[in-house]
Amino acid sequence: MDLYGIDLNLLVAFDALMCERNVTRAGVRIGRTQPAMSAALSRLRLLLKDDLFIRSASGLQPTPRALELAVPLGDALASIQRTLDFTQAFEPSRSTVRFTLGLSDHPAFTLLPALLQRLAQQGPGMTVKIKSFTAREDALALLDAGEADVAIGVPGGNTPRIPTMPLFEERFVCVTRKKHPLTKKKMTLDAFLAHPHLLVSPEGDGVGHVDTRLAQLGRKRHIVITLPQMYAAPSIIAHSDLMATMMEGAVQASGLRDALSLLSLPKEIDLAPVPFVLHWHRRNDAHPAQRWLREQIALVCRRKA
Repeated sequence: MDLYGIDLNLLVAFDALMCERNVTRAGVRIGRTQPAMSAALSRLRLLLKDDLFIRSASGLQPTPRALELAVPLGDALASIQRTLDFTQAFEPSRSTVRFTLGLSDHPAFTLLPALLQRLAQQGPGMTVKIKSFTAREDALALLDAGEADVAIGVPGGNTPRIPTMPLFEERFVCVTRKKHPLTKKKMTLDAFLAHPHLLVSPEGDGVGHVDTRLAQLGRKRHIVITLPQMYAAPSIIAHSDLMATMMEGAVQASGLRDALSLLSLPKEIDLAPVPFVLHWHRRNDAHPAQRWLREQIALVCRRKA
């Protein structure tokens, strides 16, 4: 039988007739008039080539064919109902959904542990998959391709199809080992430039925010090593005379805070904080599970702050 030629409302009518065994009551059950239900029964008989229901003193009696169809059609309608109900409400405690998160390094270290703990508490049946990215364009590509439900990183520009929500900010600090010579001096631009530097450059372009600002001042620092991995830097700094300009949260999350000194940058190159935002695709805007996930991420960030 070709399903494309079937009015699925007839199956709803059939289910109501099986439950009520009365045309009028079946119509009330699904919001149809008695003539509409009689017409539906006639169409069902024609479609299925069976009387389906026989009138008797006790009401409509189902034929063997109707009894044969009752359970599988009832199960199918219930499955459809559950699927449609899922689009209207989300119960995290009963869900087995898998979320895929796109994360740059910093949120993976500073935010993910608390977020996973929160998800495990609220929805123990859920699972999580992480996809990493470095460049902002990579985050947008993950969302466009449907390979991630959300992405957390720095802003990716004004893209109408990708809404964003501010999450938190990280300020830049100068990081040295404990007892570094610079910790005994006043932080001036000359003192800052007098020591070798480590540059964290995830994009690998070899130019950081500090270098852009220094170029505007006609100055330059001596970069000894350039790293793409932010979280490798604290260990190197703790065991050398190198210094680095990094986000404060990365140092706090490194596990090496006691071995490091955090210094304010010279006023000439004081940098604006780095914003981190939540990205998602517009097609997921109204999905209850997706909305719930975004709410949990925002809650964890507020608690972190």
